[in-house]
Amino acid sequence: MVKLGLSVEVGFPLTGLSLGSEEPETPILFNNIATRLSVAQLTLPPTMTIGRKPRVVSLGTPAFVGEKYIARFQTEFDYSVLPATNREETQTLLPKDIEENGPIDAFIIRMGTPPYEPFDEDLLKALAPGCKIITSASAGYNEFDVDWMASQEIVFCNTVNAVAEATADMAMFLTLAVLRNTTNAEKSARNGTWRKGANLVPTCDPSGLTLGIVGMGAIGKYLAKKAAVFNMKIKYYNRNQLPAAEEETYGATYCKSLHDLLHQADVVSLNCPLNAATTNLISTDEFAAMKNGVFLVNTARGAVIDEEALIAALESGKVQRAGLDVFVNEPSPNPYFLQSDKIVVQPHLGGLTEKAFQKAETECFENIRAFFATGKANSPVNDIKAKTQNGRAH
Repeated sequence: MVKLGLSVEVGFPLTGLSLGSEEPETPILFNNIATRLSVAQLTLPPTMTIGRKPRVVSLGTPAFVGEKYIARFQTEFDYSVLPATNREETQTLLPKDIEENGPIDAFIIRMGTPPYEPFDEDLLKALAPGCKIITSASAGYNEFDVDWMASQEIVFCNTVNAVAEATADMAMFLTLAVLRNTTNAEKSARNGTWRKGANLVPTCDPSGLTLGIVGMGAIGKYLAKKAAVFNMKIKYYNRNQLPAAEEETYGATYCKSLHDLLHQADVVSLNCPLNAATTNLISTDEFAAMKNGVFLVNTARGAVIDEEALIAALESGKVQRAGLDVFVNEPSPNPYFLQSDKIVVQPHLGGLTEKAFQKAETECFENIRAFFATGKANSPVNDIKAKTQNGRAH
C-alpha cells in the first residue's frame, strides 16, 4: 500500500481509496479537479498507479458496449484498441504496441476468439511482466492457458453471468426439441410429407419428467428455473452442494454422484465447464448408467462428451435423441450429428444474442474497474498466489 500525506495528482477514480480524517485539510487533485479533503493519509490499493491512468488495451474493437460506455471508461483509464484480426497479427502488433506505448496493465479479449486461439504464452508473452489482469468476454476458458497467466501473476477473468441466461434458453429449447422430435417434424414439413404417411407419432411432454442438470452454476440455475415452468422435476449434480435455501429457490434436489443423477434423469443436460476433470465426463460407463431411452442435451463444450460413445448410445437406443449446440470439432462436427434424425443440432448458438454480448463486454470492463479500484476482480478464474486455476464452478 502507498500512503501519501501531501498534495498529489493521481490519474484514477476516487472509488476504493481509504481516507483518514485526523489531519488538517490537504489539497488533492483527482483527474485535474481540485478538492480539499481532511486526510491524514491517502491509502491506495496496490493495483493503482500514481501519475498515470492504468493502460487498458482491447484485442479488437468491442461492438456491443456502446460509445457512451467507452467514453466513460476512458475518463478512468488510458484505453486503446489493438487492431489485430487473427493470431499472427496479434503476435506482430502486440509487442510493437508495448514497445511504442509502454506496458499494458489490463488486456481485454472480446467475443469472437477462434481466429486468435489458443490464448497461451506463445501469443501473450509480450504482456509479461507488467500486465496485471486479462479479461475475456467468453464464459468458457478451455482455450486460455490460465495456469501460465497465474505464473506471471496475471489475474484472468471470464464472464460468469453474461451469457448464462441465453445459454440456458438454448438448453431449454433443445430439451423441448428432443422431447417433441422437432428434427423429424421439420423435415416432414419442409419436404411435404407430413400429410402423406410421414412417420409422425405422439411425442413426450416435459411435465412430470426429471431433468438432471450436470453443473449447477449460473447456467444450470437459470435452466432449473425455466424447466420448473414446464413442471419438470429438477435433480442436479455439482462439485459442491448448494445451500438449502438455494435448493429451495430452484426446486432442485442434490445427487451425491454423477451416476446417481444419471440413474434418475429422463433428460440429462450438461452445463459444466470443460477442464481436465470434465473432458469425456460422459462416456461408455455413464451412458450405461442412464435410463433406457434417455434424452441428452449439451450446451457446455463438445469434449465433455465422448462423441463415439454417444453415437453408440444413439444407435443402440439407450439415448433416444440428443440436442447438441457444441461439438469436439467446430465448425466441422462429426458427420453423424448432421445426418442423423436423432439429433437436434445448433451451431454453438447458445450465447449468441445481442443482450448477452453486451453483458459480456461490459463484464470485461467492469472486472478491470473493480480490480483497479479495490485490488480484486469480480470473477477471477485463477489464484495468482497459488499460481493455478482456482477451480471455480460455473
